[in-house]
Amino acid sequence: MARKIRMGMVGGGRGAFIGGVHRMAAAIDGEIELVCGAFSSNPEKSKLSGEDLYLPADRVYGSYAEMIEKEKALPEGERMDFISIVTPNHVHFGPAKMALENGFHVVCDKPLCFDMEEAHALAKIVKDTGLIFALTHNYTGYPMVKQAKAMVANGDLGEIRKVVVEYPQGWLSTFLESTDQKQAAWRTDPKRSGIAGAMGDIGTHAENLAEYITGLKIEKMCADISTIVKGRLLDDDGNVLLRFENGARGVLHASQISAGEENNLNIRVYGEKAGIHWFQMEPNSLIVRYLDKPMTILRTGVGELYPAAQSSTRLPGGHPEGYLEAFASIYRNFAHCVRAFQEGKEPEPVYQDFPTVEDGVRGMNFIYKVIESGKTDEKWTTV
Repeated sequence: MARKIRMGMVGGGRGAFIGGVHRMAAAIDGEIELVCGAFSSNPEKSKLSGEDLYLPADRVYGSYAEMIEKEKALPEGERMDFISIVTPNHVHFGPAKMALENGFHVVCDKPLCFDMEEAHALAKIVKDTGLIFALTHNYTGYPMVKQAKAMVANGDLGEIRKVVVEYPQGWLSTFLESTDQKQAAWRTDPKRSGIAGAMGDIGTHAENLAEYITGLKIEKMCADISTIVKGRLLDDDGNVLLRFENGARGVLHASQISAGEENNLNIRVYGEKAGIHWFQMEPNSLIVRYLDKPMTILRTGVGELYPAAQSSTRLPGGHPEGYLEAFASIYRNFAHCVRAFQEGKEPEPVYQDFPTVEDGVRGMNFIYKVIESGKTDEKWTTV
């Protein structure tokens, strides 16, 4: 009998930002339901968070280990199908590893893990178990990002020559982590965030978006990494020159001290025949500039778009679709793949379009190499 895919959540309790985003996004398409959770490392806080979400008390757990063990013991018709990990970076590997080893699929927030050792170990576990793993690089879920990717793949731009991707924010322009601001505290803490600050938090989004749209791997980089705010322990600004596998050149800029900026991720990709420009803060538009004809602005839900863009468009043209819907595209595709897995079928290709553990390993490698390059005078570092 057809049913929704059941989700258990690790993290995302009271006071968390991203947990609520994941819950809303997972529910948008009606494919997934939240059935249990370990919402905090504090058992009492986890319990209260479960009450907030109207979950049965016996499905709210004091730790992810307890959740995985007890859910596995439930009948197949009741237990969760996958876990969603929405914790700080240092608590990604443990629950992902245990879930996979106990037969549960995984959705994990980015970056993949705390360090490269964990990343490689997790990739091996995913391969060995054959289970489904999705990484929430959510910006790949926007219809116009998928349109851009399809245009590049179809040769509409010609051979790619230049990529410029920027992700400026301004929220860490002051020493915010010295206050009680929860998001600033863990994102700037090497013990919880890892070796990188801005580059690990948002630089990986820029790297992933560039590789996703172009279909090209970054081969070499040259980075200038800075910590601008006095007293901060991790980087808060960076500029990186890129070289892609086909010889294309690129520039990546990520900053969290660009005062006045909100969440201004944007990307320009230039080929032999045309260029495209997409802004996260105006996500329903894709600007296309040609050598020999006027500029065109493509719009979500308007006119003929490539199937990948159409499949992630939920509303008629002129009705804004944004951040939550982009997250939802990953969850929807993941849910279809889990359903196909359960039925012993091959999922349709359009549903296999979401970031995987391999993308996560590349993202972790990017973090390590960009920090390595930023610390050395020998600037060109092989990725």
